[in-house]
Amino acid sequence: MGRKGKTPMEFRHILPNMVTSGNLLCGLFSLILVLHGKYIPAAWLVFFAVIFDGFDGKVARMLGGGSQFGLEFDSLADLVSFGVAPSILLYQVSVRGLNITGAVTACFFALCVALRLARFNVVHVPGPFQGLPCPAGGLFVSSFVIAGVNLPSWVMAVILGLTGLLMISSIPYANMKKLTKKTADGGKCLLLFTMFVLSFVFLKSGAPLFLFSLYIVSGLVRFDWGQWLLKPEARDEALSHKN
Repeated sequence: MGRKGKTPMEFRHILPNMVTSGNLLCGLFSLILVLHGKYIPAAWLVFFAVIFDGFDGKVARMLGGGSQFGLEFDSLADLVSFGVAPSILLYQVSVRGLNITGAVTACFFALCVALRLARFNVVHVPGPFQGLPCPAGGLFVSSFVIAGVNLPSWVMAVILGLTGLLMISSIPYANMKKLTKKTADGGKCLLLFTMFVLSFVFLKSGAPLFLFSLYIVSGLVRFDWGQWLLKPEARDEALSHKN
């Protein structure tokens, strides 16, 4: 007997999940490379996972193919790519010498990523992100490996712990996903893009560390990049809706 009530999944639902799979695969391959001692390529795979993570939502909105399955799958991929992979990477590279303290710190970071993702899925607050987004946190700690920055083990353990706390905090961080061609200030976007390019030209492998450090500091000083990039009229309209 044939199965009844089963309909094939439409392509508009499949494609975003394929992009999310790219995110997950980057995290898995990163873990495999860590096992083989290839730490810099493993850290760069976290960077590429961020790219996939940024595109899956855009593809889903463009095709109208968002789903609860996609939301859950995205969170699982993020946990691996921005929680487990960076924590194991930094454990191997920086904090393993601290023995149990290093292991606890690495696990704490991954736990904070899981808690941040769970909160994001059930608490939808409009406007800025509440707490440091997981992709930013995962790439920030991985960027120390990309940049070749060798800090004492205890310093890296403190950075891991504080980054984890920032992710589960309520500190607002800029959400630039709502920017569109109509609402974004072209001049400011060009300025930001120029800074992005120049950071890679002059800092090379140190660029991700610089850029994500800047993003982390911006949240601490309550500077909202998303609001800054809006046109004045779009910013006024957003504030009126907020009030």
